[in-house]
Amino acid sequence: MIQPLAYIHPQAKIADNVVIEPFVTIHKDVEIGEGTWIGSNSVIMDGARIGKNCRIFPGAVVSAPPQDLKYKGEQSTVSIGDNTTIRECVTLNRGTALDKNTTTIGSNCLLMAYVHVAHDCVIGDNVIIANAVQLAGHINVYDYAFIGGSSAVHQFVEIGAHSMISGGSLVRKDVPPFTKAGREPLSYVGINSVGLRRRGFSAATINEIQEIYRILFLKKYNVSKALDIIEAEFTPSVERDEIINFLQNSQRGIMKGFGNT
Repeated sequence: MIQPLAYIHPQAKIADNVVIEPFVTIHKDVEIGEGTWIGSNSVIMDGARIGKNCRIFPGAVVSAPPQDLKYKGEQSTVSIGDNTTIRECVTLNRGTALDKNTTTIGSNCLLMAYVHVAHDCVIGDNVIIANAVQLAGHINVYDYAFIGGSSAVHQFVEIGAHSMISGGSLVRKDVPPFTKAGREPLSYVGINSVGLRRRGFSAATINEIQEIYRILFLKKYNVSKALDIIEAEFTPSVERDEIINFLQNSQRGIMKGFGNT
């Protein structure tokens, strides 16, 4: 299943049933899981760890050295989980020794054409990143998040699970889980109720999430005061605790509330 016009380093580790199309280049320190398809003119560089049943489309560059002046050529990796699709001309940079030493893309993800994921990012499972999104270094994107096309995300930003960011956004602050974000500057525009229903969240849970964010974003409290009220008024639950932990651990601060300037 390997075309003769592809170049594969003899020490690369290629599993069974991998399809490698013409004009692919695969470097030495590469591992590719079974059932994966590598499209023509893709370049898989040292440090790539690609899971099973992935699809990597033409022109993608996986595991290029990071665009970071602090990088001194140390060994590092890009890890891609199973069943993930990397579309045309996506660029994935490997990690640096000063942080995680790896860039991680989870399983069942879709990275659309021209996405860039910089060094030391961590992308969870079932994440969709639309066309031409640019992720700077050290960003965490949690499970089931969606980032709209042509958005740019500042380094060290955290994007919470099940969140949805409007296309063309400039993401300078953290986006809490279960929310929708839009406008300029990026602001809370509601919870991702449609996505939550599709993933089996009950109506009661969705209502609870909505009430929590009403306190945080609509009541004009600062974050510390809102956290005190949320902890006092809502019984512990997986969703409540996830929101609280996200807010307490935010390093860049969270996006603005509705109507705030």
